[in-house]
Amino acid sequence: MQYRRSYVAGGTYFFTVNLLERDKALLVDHIEPLRNAVRFVKRRRPFYIDAWVVLPDHMHAVWTLPEGDADYSSRWREIKKRFSKAIPKTEGLSVVRQRKGERGVWQRRFWEHTIKNEADYRYHVDYVHINPLKHGLVDNVKDWPYSTFHRDVKRGVYQLDWCGMGLDEHANKEFGETM
Repeated sequence: MQYRRSYVAGGTYFFTVNLLERDKALLVDHIEPLRNAVRFVKRRRPFYIDAWVVLPDHMHAVWTLPEGDADYSSRWREIKKRFSKAIPKTEGLSVVRQRKGERGVWQRRFWEHTIKNEADYRYHVDYVHINPLKHGLVDNVKDWPYSTFHRDVKRGVYQLDWCGMGLDEHANKEFGETM
């Protein structure tokens, strides 16, 4: 199967990035190394974070890249690499990963979707923010600490008691998530 990504210079994209071992909580257990990795990459290869949520075993983000730039893949590669180097080696490694000298932290690929219009943008940003509720991690969106939801409340984009346009609308959407 030929895997193809959509690259639109200056585009806005929705991403799902998963840990290899989906029963781990590495992302929230090591949130500072993740934040440091993102800050490092963002300083060197700027992008705008429209929305982001970090869950125990995966994360969703909506990014807008600078005009003329469509290279989100190298940004994700560097974020994943820096995070992996910053955390203790506790994961099991397959023979293939051992042979290639890889860590067993991340799934090799990530899900990407090019945002097509304002409605698509709003839907995916809402999906990012409602995700902790969708996964049963909190009873209210405002209670999940690892989300740009709080930034957007301060900016007046959301009310603090927002809980989406209805959890049912988002509940059956997978967006690259495998459970």
